Amino acid sequence: MTLHLLRCTACASVAIMLLSPAAALADTTRVAVAANFTDAAKEIAEAFKAKTGDTADLSFGSTGTLYTQISEGAPFEVLLAADDERPARAVKDGFGVDGSVFTYAVGKLVLYSSEATGVKGEDTLKSGDFDKISIADPKAAPYGAAAIETMKALGVFETLASKIVQGSSIAQAYQFVETGNAQLGFVALSQVIKSDSGSRWIVPQNLYEPIRQDAVLITAARVSKPARAFLEFLKGPEARAIIDRYGYAATE
Repeated sequence: MTLHLLRCTACASVAIMLLSPAAALADTTRVAVAANFTDAAKEIAEAFKAKTGDTADLSFGSTGTLYTQISEGAPFEVLLAADDERPARAVKDGFGVDGSVFTYAVGKLVLYSSEATGVKGEDTLKSGDFDKISIADPKAAPYGAAAIETMKALGVFETLASKIVQGSSIAQAYQFVETGNAQLGFVALSQVIKSDSGSRWIVPQNLYEPIRQDAVLITAARVSKPARAFLEFLKGPEARAIIDRYGYAATE
């Protein structure tokens, strides 16, 4: 009886493997993701797993912080940056695979308030009628640099400099507004596109350099099949549809 049960159990295990080859061969890739792309990346990872059986283990932060971690040996296999400078630098410095870099999204900057009447276009910045405005650290986060560019282009940076509070990432800049620690904040469109609350102004593209967000395969993962599969999936129509829904401009 015991032998019979063991044989049945073994047969059942083989049957499960035969019926679910993706599950049997599933693997994991570790992906470092710029904070502005958090929600879109989570959806893409779910779609990637549903299609391939592989898991994308996501870690979020400012692009500068993630790049520093990679340069210090953090075991990431893919970097989804919020700029095109650091993936290029990764290749130059030997941390990224040459030929693997591509633009997966073009970000849009938004001036946001959790109050329904808090933002009324560029006049909100010119009036200066608020106590604090949040931005991401411009040294670590491209959206923070774009916020500085915008204020300088409008001629209000000097007047508003004392009111600026910096978050370590675009996620923290958004949190400052949501928690009331700042009345306004420069955030990514992707962070607020699914919400009807508050008020916002999509900053015209001519006020800041395009935020081209590039991906790169990390050198240590050059032979990682799930890492390469994830990057290919990111280029495909399923991922593209998700990226579009979050308000990113089409890649060129």
